[in-house]
Amino acid sequence: MSRPQPLGLSRWLSTAPPRDGRRAVGWWLASLAALVLAMVLLGGATRLTGSGLSIVEWRPVTGILPPLSAGDWQAAFADYQATPEYARINRGMTLEGFKRIFWLEYFHRLLGRLIGLAFLLPFAWFLWLGWLTGRLAWPLAGIFLLGGLQGAVGWWMVASGLVEQPAVSHYRLSAHLALAIAIFAMLLRLSLGLLDRRTAGRAAVRRAAAGIILLLFVQMLSGALVAGLDAGLGYNSFPDMGGWFLPPEAHELSPAWRNHLDNPAMVQFQHRLVAYLAAVAVLTLWWRGRARDEVLHWPLNLLVMLTLLQFGLGVWVVLAGVPVWLGVAHQGGAMALLAAALWTWHRAGPLPPAEGAT
Repeated sequence: MSRPQPLGLSRWLSTAPPRDGRRAVGWWLASLAALVLAMVLLGGATRLTGSGLSIVEWRPVTGILPPLSAGDWQAAFADYQATPEYARINRGMTLEGFKRIFWLEYFHRLLGRLIGLAFLLPFAWFLWLGWLTGRLAWPLAGIFLLGGLQGAVGWWMVASGLVEQPAVSHYRLSAHLALAIAIFAMLLRLSLGLLDRRTAGRAAVRRAAAGIILLLFVQMLSGALVAGLDAGLGYNSFPDMGGWFLPPEAHELSPAWRNHLDNPAMVQFQHRLVAYLAAVAVLTLWWRGRARDEVLHWPLNLLVMLTLLQFGLGVWVVLAGVPVWLGVAHQGGAMALLAAALWTWHRAGPLPPAEGAT
C-alpha cells in the first residue's frame, strides 16, 4: 500500500481512486450493499412476524442498549401494553412473548446503527488516504445522509402504528422501503464502477436494462403496498384471484383512484400485473441480447434465471398464504433481481478507456 499523499487540488478533482485503492473502496461499498440487503430482509421478517411495533420509542443513541434488568423489561412491556396493537391483537401476551417480538425489532434497529458505523469509519479512513476523490466522495456523503434520513423515516413509519390503528401506514412503509432500495442501488452501482471494468458499449441494451430497473423499482413499491395492506393473505390462488381475473371488489372504494393504493384486491392485482410485465421485459432483453457478446453473457443469463425464480417464488407465496420464511425469500429475490439488472446496465455501458489511460 502506498503512503498517503496530501489531498492537493488536482487529486481532489480526479474522478476515481488511485489504482491501489480502487478495489479496496469497491469491496467496502459492496459489503455495505450486502449489509443493506440484510437490513431489508430483517425488516421483512420483522414486518411478517408482527414485531415492528414492539419498541415504542426512538432513541438513536441510548437505544443501542436493550433492557438489562427485570425492571427494565417490565417497563418496556408496560409501554407496549399501552399501544393499539396490544389492545386489539396481542391482549394477554406474556412477557416472554413480548421478548420474542422485541428482539427482532431490536436487532433490526441495531443493524441500522452498525451500518452507519461500517460506513462512517472506513469513509473517514479512505478520505484520509486520498482514495475518495473527485466525483466519488460527494455521492458517498449523500448516501450517508440518506442513511440518516432512513432512520428517521423508519421511526415515522413505526409511529403511525402507535396512535390509533395497530398497523403502520402502508404509504410510510413504501417510503421506508424505497429509501432502502435507493441506498442499496447506489452503493452497488458505485462498487461495480470500481470492481468491474468490463463493458460492452451496447447503448440499446443499457436503455432496456434501465427500463427494467425502473419497472422493478415500481414492482417492489407495489410489493410494499401489498405487505402494508396484508393483501397477500387474500386470493390465494393462481393465475386467477378467487375465480376471477380481477375480483369485483377491486373497484369498491370511492373515489376510484383510492382503489389503486388502498384496496387490497386491486393492489394484489397490480402486483401480479407488473410481475408479468417485468418478466416479459426481461425475457425480451435476454432473447435479443443473448450469446452475441461475451461481456453481457453472464449478466443477461443471471437476470433471466433470477426473474424466473422470483416469479416462481411469488406464485408460491400466494398459494402458501405468505409464510414468514417464504415472504422473506421473495423479498430477497427482488433485491437480487435488482442487483442483476444493475449489473446488466453497468456491463452494457460505454467501452472502457484504452489500457494505461487515466
